[in-house]
Amino acid sequence: MEAARQAAALLRDGRPADLAVAATKTSPIDVVTEMDIAAEKLITGILAERRPEDGLLGEEGADTPGTSGVRWVVDPLDGTVNYLYGLPSWGVSVAAEYEGETVVGVVAAPMRGEVYHAVLGGGAWLGPARLACRPAAPLDQALVGTGFAYVQARRAHQADVAQRIIPLVRDIRRGGSAALDLCDVAAGRLDGYYERGLNPWDLAAGELIAREAGAVTGGRPGEQASGELVLAATPAVFASLQPLLEEAGAWHD
Repeated sequence: MEAARQAAALLRDGRPADLAVAATKTSPIDVVTEMDIAAEKLITGILAERRPEDGLLGEEGADTPGTSGVRWVVDPLDGTVNYLYGLPSWGVSVAAEYEGETVVGVVAAPMRGEVYHAVLGGGAWLGPARLACRPAAPLDQALVGTGFAYVQARRAHQADVAQRIIPLVRDIRRGGSAALDLCDVAAGRLDGYYERGLNPWDLAAGELIAREAGAVTGGRPGEQASGELVLAATPAVFASLQPLLEEAGAWHD
């Protein structure tokens, strides 16, 4: 939590006020990349000082195996385009795995004033408040989040999948941050969320937070959440949505 909070404050306070104005130029991208790298360095520095024997996997290149059986999985800035444009839905995601299983997850969203956290078996929390996903609702009353890749061919297929899902649900949302979409399932702001093409650092913390709030998480039928497909939803929505995504080929490029 300390690492995520400090990195979130760095990103919030270090963001140039005119970044959104110049959003079509090359230079703002460089600024965002610099902030991204600085946030990861801050997080990895804290973890290396406190937990020197642990492994580390970070979006911006950190990859050390460690010797303790613990590996930290870090996304220093999830929702980069939102950050670039001045939208509030971005955050810092920090998770810890022990022998391959996620045991701790933290997502700090400073523009929302929110810090989510979960410990395996200990529930999911937004600050001091314990989280629970929404009560059961049929699929046609479900609000479902998703995301789209930046590769054109994959985006086109993802649009086809969404087109098949939209008539069957209440509505679709595209938030722009996988970590926060998963936290929104945990907090009852979404009934479900699915996406293809996520990296381990995109989903590690948020998936645990959603699961500890009572959501069902997974990928294709019988598989865990992965880059192929991530699905997190209330139990009833999960049971209805997973076969639809499989039929629609949501795991295809």
